[in-house]
Amino acid sequence: MGIFSSIKKAIFGEDKPKAAPAPTTTAPSAPPPKSDAVHVVDVENRLDSMPGADRLNWRTSIVDLMKLIGVDSDYESRKALAQELGRTEYSGSAEDNVWLHKKTMQALADNGGKVPAEFLD
Repeated sequence: MGIFSSIKKAIFGEDKPKAAPAPTTTAPSAPPPKSDAVHVVDVENRLDSMPGADRLNWRTSIVDLMKLIGVDSDYESRKALAQELGRTEYSGSAEDNVWLHKKTMQALADNGGKVPAEFLD
């Protein structure tokens, strides 16, 4: 599992496996309800409600965001996350970390998260 997958899992929760449809012997009269409806997660609210959120600056710091959700925030983990999100050259500079935070928030939004506009590119 990649670093972004760990972040997404920590914020969104576990993906629930889809149940197999029950076999039927007669044709159904109505189509079954769609089971792949997108569930939107309020990322800001979810992070604010986590223990320790009031002591960490997760809104602007990728390190604090990763600490809050229990994902290793060391240089190697941030470098791996940057590579997953498209940056091949990652030095761990302040500029890199700002980019990484915004890109992580954008990826969360792209995956069904409701993310405030100020956190995005």
